[in-house]
Amino acid sequence: MTTHTVEIAAAADQAAAIDALTLAFATDPATRWTWPEAKTYLAAFPRFARAFGGAAFVHGSAHRVDGFAGVALWLPPDVHPDEAAIGELMVSTVKESARNDAGRLMEQMVSYHPKEPHWYLPLIGVDPARQGKGLGGALMRHATEICDREGRLAYLESSNPKNIPLYERHGFEILGRIQSGESPVITPMLRQPQRRT
Repeated sequence: MTTHTVEIAAAADQAAAIDALTLAFATDPATRWTWPEAKTYLAAFPRFARAFGGAAFVHGSAHRVDGFAGVALWLPPDVHPDEAAIGELMVSTVKESARNDAGRLMEQMVSYHPKEPHWYLPLIGVDPARQGKGLGGALMRHATEICDREGRLAYLESSNPKNIPLYERHGFEILGRIQSGESPVITPMLRQPQRRT
């Protein structure tokens, strides 16, 4: 069994980490519904990733595995995405026909967040050329061990139904269903802290 070492991605690593996430999300249903044209996606997604999860680089909670084959941006309790930057990006890059549904999706996502302090996973992704090798699992295991040590909840939204079994294997449970108009379904998921033996 291959052991993958998870490391902290420092602020200086941000560009490489965002590049890896941009590759990983290139076929994500919700992301490509938001930005269906390749040129717009490639311009908008890195800005989105920085606004959505970039605070992880400041707080030492951006993780990388096998160089930058996989990246996870976790926001610690009481740290939030840059909602103003996300809103501005949506207005300037999302087609008007999808903008209202995208706004409703974001509102629904906020409504599912736990009220108590929790770890939030805005983005996790593995380079498509490296998928299926346990890198996503290594990233999840690393973060859930931190949550368990701290006795904290963990929360995420799965924008790709193919990833739900991975999250369930790591203790996440489905809370509901987020969808608006013609958008793909996004699945909010919560994980209770677990006692390690």
